[in-house]
Amino acid sequence: MRTDRTREAGREVSDLDRPIWEEQSAFDERDTADIERVGYPDFGDDPSLPVQPPVSRSGRHQAPPKPPHRSRHAEQESAGLAQAEMDPDADPPMQALARVPRQDRTRPRGRGDLVRTGIRGLGQMLITGGLVVLLFVVYELLVTDLVTDQRQEELTDELVQNWEDDPTLGPDLPGGGLSEIPMGEGFAFIRIPALGTDYVRVIVQGTTSGALQQGPGHYVESAMPGELGNFSLAGHRTGKGSPFIDLDVLRPGDAVVIETMDTYFTYRVLGDPATGNFGADPSGIPGQEIVSPQDVEAVFPIPGVNDASVAPTDAYLTLTTCHPKFSNQQRLIIHAVLEGPGLSKADYPDGPPAMTEA
Repeated sequence: MRTDRTREAGREVSDLDRPIWEEQSAFDERDTADIERVGYPDFGDDPSLPVQPPVSRSGRHQAPPKPPHRSRHAEQESAGLAQAEMDPDADPPMQALARVPRQDRTRPRGRGDLVRTGIRGLGQMLITGGLVVLLFVVYELLVTDLVTDQRQEELTDELVQNWEDDPTLGPDLPGGGLSEIPMGEGFAFIRIPALGTDYVRVIVQGTTSGALQQGPGHYVESAMPGELGNFSLAGHRTGKGSPFIDLDVLRPGDAVVIETMDTYFTYRVLGDPATGNFGADPSGIPGQEIVSPQDVEAVFPIPGVNDASVAPTDAYLTLTTCHPKFSNQQRLIIHAVLEGPGLSKADYPDGPPAMTEA
């Protein structure tokens, strides 16, 4: 390369001071004559002569390297950061990212990843737990009802067969009560017309968990149907057949019929049928009350009277279940009193009048 210095416009100028395009032009103007004097051989079209490869250039004459390939997402992000750096009105998140050094703009890892993994695992665990609870609820409300309904059909067949085969299963205690009955065995039917003319359940002996899975259970220490005292029953309100799910719809004067082998006993819910006031019965016993699970006085021989020296003079019926629905925090209690003597099934083959009253 020429480094001759000349003067232009009164100052000394070197070839190195000229732009590269001017340098080539200057070279052509000054050295054309020299090239013509030296002369290059005229190769013409002779293919036997070797073709010399182009001489590589160095320094600033080399072609600039190609930029590395960048994805469209990276280009968009870079453009957004450049815009955020120049535009004071850019979105605050982009402005904050633009202020971060480029080497620190990668996704944070470490503790953040652990937190996200933990949250994701917790979410999956909660979803699994929710499904388990849902399946349990479905089982309690639907599957157990189906199982108990099937068991009720079996108990009905067994009870009717027993009445036909063994007359001693009939009433043999004063007032129409029954003799000792094995735990879990059916011995009577309960019918509640207010819950539908087809409402009927087999009553089993005992209030254990196993007994109540079959149907309404009899408190073994309480009176028997038609007997003086308090014939007391317990039943599930939800699940296990839900025999007492709608017990709260009963009103003063509503009938509850207990059917034994040869007798119907009709009980009436206490209270004033005209006003619907459960607490207006002359006996002072409410037709409906809500008590705590520890309040067992509701099933005493005289409901609410904790005095064994006082003998009952009436025959009562007490129905107990959980309250409110889907909870066992309290107990819903219904008290009823026997309406007259029992009616013979032979005299009333279609059931007592209470079964068909409007």
